[in-house]
Amino acid sequence: MDSAPERVADTTRLLGIVSGSWKTQAAYVAARLGIADLLAGSPQSAAELAAATATHAPSLQRLLRALATIELVREREDGSFELTSMGALLRDGTPDSLRSWVLHWGGLSWPVWGHLLHSVTTGESARSLVSRTAGFEHLAADPEAAETFHRAMVELTRLVVRDFVQAVDWAGTRKIVDVGGGYGELLVAALTACPGSVGVLFDEAHAIEEGRLHLRAAGIEHRCQFLAGDFFEWVPRGADTYVLKSVLHDWSDDRAAEILASCRRAIPPQGRLLLVERIVPEHVGSSAEDQGLACTDLHMLVQHGARERTEPELRGLLTAAGFRTESVKPLRSTLAVLEAIPVDDAAA
Repeated sequence: MDSAPERVADTTRLLGIVSGSWKTQAAYVAARLGIADLLAGSPQSAAELAAATATHAPSLQRLLRALATIELVREREDGSFELTSMGALLRDGTPDSLRSWVLHWGGLSWPVWGHLLHSVTTGESARSLVSRTAGFEHLAADPEAAETFHRAMVELTRLVVRDFVQAVDWAGTRKIVDVGGGYGELLVAALTACPGSVGVLFDEAHAIEEGRLHLRAAGIEHRCQFLAGDFFEWVPRGADTYVLKSVLHDWSDDRAAEILASCRRAIPPQGRLLLVERIVPEHVGSSAEDQGLACTDLHMLVQHGARERTEPELRGLLTAAGFRTESVKPLRSTLAVLEAIPVDDAAA
């Protein structure tokens, strides 16, 4: 039987878990209002920030004090507020910014999470219930949402590109196709690691033009081709290296198999596929890493009716599509890169 102190601790912890969503919305509103950028120069009072953001000063002060409790800002002795190092991650356009991810999670994804019960009951995407769209159709119809999503993907990809580049042997690489590459952040890293190579950014039309600008800013647009298309139907041919990062987890096994089949048709006999996905362990614990993985797995469920996968499941998809997995190298945050090569059809 639980002791009284343990029961109190469990009660306090559960209440904190259930009400924890306030932190998401507080960070989201701060990102929308550009609080971090306004505080980047010097501390300001709630009244000054309210004037700059056209908000209700007493209410904004309450938000700022809430942000102080989660260390995104700090309240000074004179009542003004200053930015913390973690709060600086909400600045717009900085190299380590996570602002777009916060806007995506706290804004675009927020209504979908409210229908987790629907997804758990049916195994289907809650987005189709909320917006009557499937997959990424909603991005094609909403340029602002598309830009926020793709910039969020740039921010998350930036966290792992160094590990990715170091984990892969780039010797002999001549042409890289980034399949479903969004704005091409991973392609930037790969081409930088292979100065003599060229690349192809391949995604839907809502990503390609901004992707071109992103690679232009990186100084490598001249080494790239930009193609819009549907990876369920085709993938550009003729490269020696194909990259799929965080693509398969957006889709069911059947749809993931179609994507891999498109890649298999495109990859030459001496080519390779670099598959970057999260790896679900056979058993989970309660560490922060386990909780993060559980969060992304449920996110895939409510967003797309999809899921994260175990290593054997990913290997199985690759094998069924005509690939042999050569290596699995862990990156960070439960991500890993699986390198696979096409199996000769006659030998198979």
